[in-house]
Amino acid sequence: MASEPNPMTADAPGDDRAALRRFGRGDLQVHTSHGDGMEDARELFERIELRGELDVIAITDHDDVRGALEAREVHGRSRYHFDLVTGIEVTTLQGHLLALWVDVPIPSFRSLEATVAAVHRAGGLAVVPHPFSALTRSVGRRSLERVLAIEDATTHPDGIELANPTSFGWDTGARARRLNATRYHLAETGGSDAHFAEAVGNAYTLFPGHDAASLRTAILERRTSGILDQGTPLREIGARRLIVQQFRGLAVTPRKVLGPIAGRLRDRVRRGGGLA
Repeated sequence: MASEPNPMTADAPGDDRAALRRFGRGDLQVHTSHGDGMEDARELFERIELRGELDVIAITDHDDVRGALEAREVHGRSRYHFDLVTGIEVTTLQGHLLALWVDVPIPSFRSLEATVAAVHRAGGLAVVPHPFSALTRSVGRRSLERVLAIEDATTHPDGIELANPTSFGWDTGARARRLNATRYHLAETGGSDAHFAEAVGNAYTLFPGHDAASLRTAILERRTSGILDQGTPLREIGARRLIVQQFRGLAVTPRKVLGPIAGRLRDRVRRGGGLA
């Protein structure tokens, strides 16, 4: 990936600040209360608008596009100064995958390559989030390299998330960045993986332009950088909310993933097909 100007700094010289104003910030992984996030889209949007630091955000609830579609309706009813990308964090057999610029369901629990191809058929871009991380269900190095070796380019991810504060210090950091620079050459992205409004923007994608269309083009042209910003102190979120969010994750995500599977099995049994 081409390396654009590095993290913005408050004390940058005048010429540097003018150059950096040509670049936008996009947080490409945000979760809402439709899934296992703690705030609904309106609450998130009002805080993002007030802070005024982001140009694009992507709503990526786990294995469900409906949260992003609801967010799009909320976004369309107000004059926010940031663009919205609809998406999903899809569970594949090899780990999570961000499906961006999609507004239709993407099936879960398929192979990584089949899921990437499905994202592309839906008109979206596929990004590997928190790669190699031991903290969450992540695509491993062998799985990613196996898929990139497939001749059919439609099965190849478009980007790799190299800035994510929730997995910082695990292999998502320097190792993934080094491998991407030397072997994978995927577009760099950054996303906060925020489940709390306070955490939105803690990591972001730096790109030339300030709207969603420019961001998409920059990803395809490999002209993005994943930037890790300062984290949110746990005391700002509070122990009670952290615990509640963990319980939401344990309750909401499996139900959304397993519910359709259970439904298909139930319908098959009712039709007399059995489970074989």
